[in-house]
Amino acid sequence: MRLKNAVKRGVDVVGAGVGLVFISPVLAAAAVAVGLTMGRPIFFRQRRPGLGGEPFILIKFRTMRPPSPGEERIGNDEGRITAVGKLLRSTSIDELPTLLNVLRGDMSLVGPRPLLMRYLKRYSPEQARRHEVRPGITGWAQINGRNAVDWHQRLAHDVWYVDNHSLWLDLKILVRTVQKVVFREGISSEGHVTMPEFQGGRPVDRPEDRA
Repeated sequence: MRLKNAVKRGVDVVGAGVGLVFISPVLAAAAVAVGLTMGRPIFFRQRRPGLGGEPFILIKFRTMRPPSPGEERIGNDEGRITAVGKLLRSTSIDELPTLLNVLRGDMSLVGPRPLLMRYLKRYSPEQARRHEVRPGITGWAQINGRNAVDWHQRLAHDVWYVDNHSLWLDLKILVRTVQKVVFREGISSEGHVTMPEFQGGRPVDRPEDRA
């Protein structure tokens, strides 16, 4: 297991480093577009739970304007996202700065997506197992519906990944992620820019998934 984790970490570092070099023109163009249309800050930073639920600072490109005075923060994403923000999200360019999180060891290229800190107390014990591995830029849930499936299915996919992850599965997920991004599949849940608030509820069902 230690060797497996060490190899996975090595792949993460090499992959993130090489990726940042190759996509640097895209990062620069996105930063300029965000700066011109939304001003500073260019990046969205937020505490998210990582391995073992320990918090880290997630880095993404901003896609929304700040809420106006008295404007509700939760549930009004669609009203605050900008035209540039929609483009960044639909192409997943807003996620590219998280490669820095991978280099720092906060995240992996593949793993359960890091969600919100307030969700930690809402998970069932089974759902909380998603934090037994580093969170990822993409994962098994992202290639099996992404934001278009409900929360319980999505969390079930995360737990399945924890029990079945391997370098071969990671490679398969990365290839299929590229396909999802190209065809812009599962970007949002119906009626939402991404996903509605996770409220907890029934325990996760274990999907009979096969890699």
